[in-house]
Amino acid sequence: MPDPLKLDFGLFGQLRRDAGADWDRYVDHAFVRALGAGTLPRPAFQHYLKQDYLFLIHFARAYALAGYKSATLAELRAAAASVSAIVDVEMPLHVGYCAEWGLSEADMQAEPEALETIAYTRYVLERGMAGDRLDLEAALIPCIVGYAEIAARLRADPATRTEGNPYAAWIDAYTSPAYAAVATGAIEAMDRMGQARGGAARYPDLLATFRTATRLEAAFWDMGWSARPAAC
Repeated sequence: MPDPLKLDFGLFGQLRRDAGADWDRYVDHAFVRALGAGTLPRPAFQHYLKQDYLFLIHFARAYALAGYKSATLAELRAAAASVSAIVDVEMPLHVGYCAEWGLSEADMQAEPEALETIAYTRYVLERGMAGDRLDLEAALIPCIVGYAEIAARLRADPATRTEGNPYAAWIDAYTSPAYAAVATGAIEAMDRMGQARGGAARYPDLLATFRTATRLEAAFWDMGWSARPAAC
């Protein structure tokens, strides 16, 4: 399916294309298709929501690390704004949304981290600690832009259920103009970092990081999909 958001540009676009089947498996996963069809079993979505809460905590930590790794005041401000957006805006919204699915914040705080959550979040942090700001961005961006692409693909897909879909609010959140601006801004920021930090010469390493993060995103869907009742 063509990219509905026209996100395939710049350094990110090259990474996305070269990730090939890994990217396709992430954005066209069975979990995602079931969201669009409205057929995803409730326990699978609830498990995903609990793990996503834990994931967001580590994602905020990764942006705090991005601040430390920033080379300019503009990058530092952007990283600080991302930490605040996750901690002060996205997480409260996530908690409110989860309450509609019968999950309290205490439930999510008490949930053990799934191995897939540990693997993904610690990988992102490791790339940031071992590398520079561009290495960290290569590990972060599949999540940011991938969700925008997934939701846009679902919105454009005739198979997506538009009436009475219990997951319509999830799709709406990631197809909003505000989130599209976040995704586009991340792509543009990565382009600037690539130009400033020799991205072309480092491309094979950046692609390896990007592909691994993309595979870990698909594994995160696997984790949610595996929580379906046995009869499904």
